[in-house]
Amino acid sequence: MAVDLSMPVLVVDDYKTMIRIIRNLLKQLGFENVDDAADGQEALEKMREKKYGLVISDWNMEPMTGYELLREVRADDKLKPTPFIMVTAESKTENVVAAKRAGVNNYIVKPFNAATLKSKISAVIGDF
Repeated sequence: MAVDLSMPVLVVDDYKTMIRIIRNLLKQLGFENVDDAADGQEALEKMREKKYGLVISDWNMEPMTGYELLREVRADDKLKPTPFIMVTAESKTENVVAAKRAGVNNYIVKPFNAATLKSKISAVIGDF
């Protein structure tokens, strides 16, 4: 199945520079329709208004973390199927395990490049 590069992607991070970096990497990979949110709560509101083909979320944010966002998404029948990739500077095993248990589709440790992002996205939604 071909990946629809025009599908909406939501990038969630409280650090504007990181949003810009991920947005640019996604653009390099061919994704044009990229929205962003500054925290989990804002992301949840956007997800309830619009169907996203992929969510890429930072773990550490205030007031709602990426982990809490993931748990909310997986608890909501309408949002549950949304592919979700967690991004974090922490490579702690317990965080990876907690995210997997909560239903994350993939996990990226910062720093990363376009090739890493592409392979993680491909593993979740298919090759493109």
